[in-house]
Formats: sequence, C-alpha cells, structure tokens
Amino acid sequence: MTIERIAVIGLGEVGSILVEDLLKNTRAAVRAWDIQFSNPESAPARNLERFAANPRFAVASGASEAAMDCQLVLSAVTADQALNAAQSTQSGLTQNAFFVDLNSVSPGTKRGISSIVSAAGGRFVEASVMSPIMPLRSSSPILLGGPHARDLHALGADIGFSDLLVVSEEVGVASATKMCRSVIVKGIEALVTESLLTARFYGVEASVLASLDNLFPGPDWPGQARYLISRTLQHGTRRAAEMREAAKTVEEAGYQPWMSDGCVERQAWAPQFSSALAEESLGGLLDVIRHQHTHHAD
Repeated sequence: MTIERIAVIGLGEVGSILVEDLLKNTRAAVRAWDIQFSNPESAPARNLERFAANPRFAVASGASEAAMDCQLVLSAVTADQALNAAQSTQSGLTQNAFFVDLNSVSPGTKRGISSIVSAAGGRFVEASVMSPIMPLRSSSPILLGGPHARDLHALGADIGFSDLLVVSEEVGVASATKMCRSVIVKGIEALVTESLLTARFYGVEASVLASLDNLFPGPDWPGQARYLISRTLQHGTRRAAEMREAAKTVEEAGYQPWMSDGCVERQAWAPQFSSALAEESLGGLLDVIRHQHTHHAD
C-alpha cells in the first residue's frame, strides 16, 4: 500500500512537527485541519504560515473534508478534544483508511474512538508517544496498539516514523502504558513546582535541591528543576487535559486518582505565570511566579 494522501487533525506543537516531517520525508500530499484556525492569534493558525508555500500542503474547511480520500489520518489534538476529533472526521473517512490517534487519553477513551472509526469503515490504531516530541520529532519512540497496528507498522518507514513498536492487538494497552507514565512524569513536574515555590518562600530551596542527590543522584538539580517547572508554565493547559485522562485511567483500574487529580490542578494553574519563562535562573523564575501569584491573590 502506498500512502499518497495524509490528513493531520490538530496543528499544535505535535501536529505541526508531523506535517513538517511528512512534507520533508515523504512524497505524500498533506491536508490539515484545526478548530482554532479561525483564531488568527492561535498557535495552530500561526503554524499555517510555515507550510503555506508548499504545493503539497492544503488547508481543509473541516475535519471531515481533511480526511476525505486520505489513506492515513493522524489525530494530534489536545486530550479533551480527541473524541470530538474522531466524531468530526467520521463522515469523511475513507473505507479502510488508517486513523491513528496520537492523543494522550485513557484506554476507555481510546476504545470509544476505535468504535467511531470502525463504524465508519476505518482502521483504528492507537499510538502513544513515549518521549517529548522534541528533539526526536517523528523518530520519537511510539507504541502502537489495536488489530491494525501491525499493518501500520509495516508502513512506518514510508511515512517517516522510525521507532514504532507494536505492543498489543488489544486497544488500550499502549495508552495505559503512556497514561501510567504520565502519572509519574507530569506528577513530578507538579511536585517540584509546589515544593520549590514553598521552599523559596522559606529560603530553603538550595538545601532541598542538595538533599535530592541522596535519592536521585546525577542530574543538575537546579537546572532540572527549572526545566520541569518550565514545562508546566509552557504546556500546563495541555498537560492538565492529559492528566484528566490519566485520572480516568486510574479510575478505570478501580482506584481513586488522588495524585492525578492534584496534578491536574497544579498543571492547570501554572500557565498564567508563563512570563516567568524569560528568567534563566531557577531563583528568578520562582520569584516571578511568587510575585505574580501574590499580586493575583490581592
């Protein structure tokens, strides 16, 4: 099977990287859609400028039109829009087209998307990106799942994906792996943010960071802490949506998602202080957040 036409639903950070790599590494025509295209100030609308001059790139008027006549549809929206993206694409989905959901959602949500795609005659594949999308881009490690995962894996090199691993023919295994990882990764970001903002208030952040070498030796903790906090400032809204799906994953397993629910709150709280990203030092970043938080509280 030759992939000649690819639809990308969602042109945020992940979607725009996928489009860029597809245009560079394949000969396929790429058609994109994002619900935020109507807002010229949005990141997806601004990302369009990078591809406008490429004759193989086109902008659709909706998700259904984007999917029409495409052999492959890549869904890379925010977690809270994953189900809506599949529903919006359904009427335009070509028979036997692959619908690859790259969104960080619970196994239950993936199964719901799979049902929508199957009802339209498409071939659903869940895909879990197991690292930050940068710097590896389309070479990031991706776990595939579902009954059509092996068929997509065979096409991986042709569409520019070099690190695909089929983990199960059952939908939900790949997403469970990603969601359980997110409980730890996004949870650590939230923990470090909360701990060090409090430590800065008491003037003990240096001692706290030095003490971490006993448990987690190796990293430059001030630098690592600044990086972890910066991720919440830059991507907290998206991370909060992902952690709501992580909480669903915990609930689907029969447990109360106390830690994941708390992480949602801290991640959602952080982006209002994104101006602190201009501070290169950890102390400066913490001080800006603390100052703005105090001002907002007043």
